[in-house]
Amino acid sequence: MTSPSAGVGEPGRARIDFSIDWLRARGFEVVVGECMSADRWVSAPKSQRAAELTDMLTDPAVRAVIPPWGGAGTALDLLDQLGYEAIAQAEPTWVVGYSDSCSWMLPLTLRSGLATLHGDNLADTPYGSPPGLVHWLDLAMSDGDVTQSDSGIAASWSPLSDASATEWLDKQPRTWDLYGSAPTLDVAGTLIGGCIEVLSGIVGSPYGDVRAFGRRSGPLLVYLEAAEESAFTICRYLHQLRYAGWFDSAAAVLIGSTRAPGGTTDGGLAQRDAVIDALGDLRIPIVFDVEIGHVPPHLPLLNGARARVVIDATRRSITQSWSSSPR
Repeated sequence: MTSPSAGVGEPGRARIDFSIDWLRARGFEVVVGECMSADRWVSAPKSQRAAELTDMLTDPAVRAVIPPWGGAGTALDLLDQLGYEAIAQAEPTWVVGYSDSCSWMLPLTLRSGLATLHGDNLADTPYGSPPGLVHWLDLAMSDGDVTQSDSGIAASWSPLSDASATEWLDKQPRTWDLYGSAPTLDVAGTLIGGCIEVLSGIVGSPYGDVRAFGRRSGPLLVYLEAAEESAFTICRYLHQLRYAGWFDSAAAVLIGSTRAPGGTTDGGLAQRDAVIDALGDLRIPIVFDVEIGHVPPHLPLLNGARARVVIDATRRSITQSWSSSPR
């Protein structure tokens, strides 16, 4: 475990300790890195954080790297410090996380060919998966083909003060919603995506060239989720991704459930309408309210995996396929 973004302070220490013990009780050996301080908004200087992350990803004894949680959205400062070539040549290691971690996970897929798993952070790992979804540990230990289906719910985290929580709270009904003229969907492609607030910071840079990735690996299933920005900001980010070619090879777009606010000025704008404003005229199928991101529970998606999404009268499912190693 290392903290490429925010470290672990007193308010969350008991939760992280519980999560480590939860993994150890299931037979996993957990190694805690040196980059764990919570004195600043990041756990250590960027050179130290990048070196520790690179070391873990190239150490054959480390089989998975998972941060305690995300952070303030500044982990993209690692991107010119990581050892992409060394990581590409090393035995593949599972990388798991979301939120601020997307800013370095996506470049690892694009530049090193490493499959990166958008799922839980360490603090989320003890939570159980509802029917239809698969825990990231089970996905990582599978033979390579995993089918998940719409759980039908949206939920909330327990407060950090409940350090031993394992059940999502405030479960409410919610289901995948297909936007477009067709009533059904059956589409396949390569998964790529993450949290739009942090990914917008690398669009147009050498670390976020999804247009080129699509030319090599397309068609793509692009998935995105909004953490907290207003709908007008999300709309601008989506237009930015569009102009940078993120949807040039897209066969479908998956949009995560969000509690980010709508825009309240100039007549208002809902989060759903922000997506439609930016992407609606591309005539690419859009699936709303998928369990990805900052509204639990979590449907883990593997950047670089092949996937098939089916929505019809009886199914709302996604099947992911990959080789035996996460590369």
